[in-house]
Amino acid sequence: MRDPEHELAELSEAGLRRHLRPVDAVDPPFLTVAGRRLLNFSSNDYLGLAAHPALQDAAAEGLQRHGSGSTASRLVCGSLRIHHELEETIARLKGSEAALAFSSGYAAAVGAVTALVRRGDTVILDKLCHASLVDGARLSGATVRVYPHNKLDKLERLLASARARSGGSQRILVITESVFSMDGDRAPLEEIVTLKDRHDALLLVDEAHAVGVLGPTGQGLAEELGVADRIDLQLGTLGKAVGSAGGYLAAKRSIIDLLVNKARSFIYSTAPPPAQAAAARAGLELIAGPEGARLRERLWERLRAFAARARLPAPESAILPRVLGDNDAALAAAAALLEAGFLVPAMRFPTVPRGTARLRITISAAHGPEHLEALAKTLENLQETA
Repeated sequence: MRDPEHELAELSEAGLRRHLRPVDAVDPPFLTVAGRRLLNFSSNDYLGLAAHPALQDAAAEGLQRHGSGSTASRLVCGSLRIHHELEETIARLKGSEAALAFSSGYAAAVGAVTALVRRGDTVILDKLCHASLVDGARLSGATVRVYPHNKLDKLERLLASARARSGGSQRILVITESVFSMDGDRAPLEEIVTLKDRHDALLLVDEAHAVGVLGPTGQGLAEELGVADRIDLQLGTLGKAVGSAGGYLAAKRSIIDLLVNKARSFIYSTAPPPAQAAAARAGLELIAGPEGARLRERLWERLRAFAARARLPAPESAILPRVLGDNDAALAAAAALLEAGFLVPAMRFPTVPRGTARLRITISAAHGPEHLEALAKTLENLQETA
């Protein structure tokens, strides 16, 4: 039998062992760890909403209105009015017939994919899709095909091959992120939509890192490009720019009804706490309104200024990777930044491909120009002494 201590030693030797870091307090863009106040450049709270008074007030109201817990799964007695109000808000903002909220983005991805496809169907994913999407594809029993990141010629060949082999009742599901979580780049979404239509496939787009950041009302890349109505399933998270927690799927009513009946991560999970759902609804409304527009404008000003100052490529999202390649180099850089008062995580395999370890820098609307200048100067000094 394998010894856990031996496995941990192997992870340590490879520079791949992880540790939990207790956070004592959060005050965007700062957090306190072990008594030290650090500038946080690791958060996915892109608009700084997690500590926003409107979300705090909504959470408190949800707690008073419904209590601290939902008491059961949605299909038993846990389907509280606030969950339905959240889903109605998501559907309205995404321009879909219906939506379904899950306890997490991971649960939404795994639940949706395993409910929609089965043995005999085909799932085609971008190579850099999030682990939750990969896990859902593998668990579904469907044939899984992977195309190189954003390589549409390979995607089209896989679509043509799958359609030639499939019968009339078999589904083909294409999956991509709109903004990729580790590289921060965007998918060629208009072209992917055209290809899935040409080959009669379904398309699931994960907008986790685009909601709040892209689009006239912050609904993501699909909104920005005007193709939202041609995407079959819009997947998102409520725990990043929205400032709360949970995940969702927005789609036509029949697909949502199918998920209610077949998505195991939905059926067999206690419903999210009402305070969480209430805060998420408030975050979504804020993102779509005038304050959300102002925060997005400020975020993009910060992103462009920092990228230019740090000599990084023009940003496509709030994620700015600095690829170092070697695990030890990435860990050493993250440790040096921590010593200097910055929390910037080192991303390593399996989160990113082998040989592409990196610093993953995320910018928030809560960062001030002085914070960005301090990080850029520290990175510059690290590079000079490397």
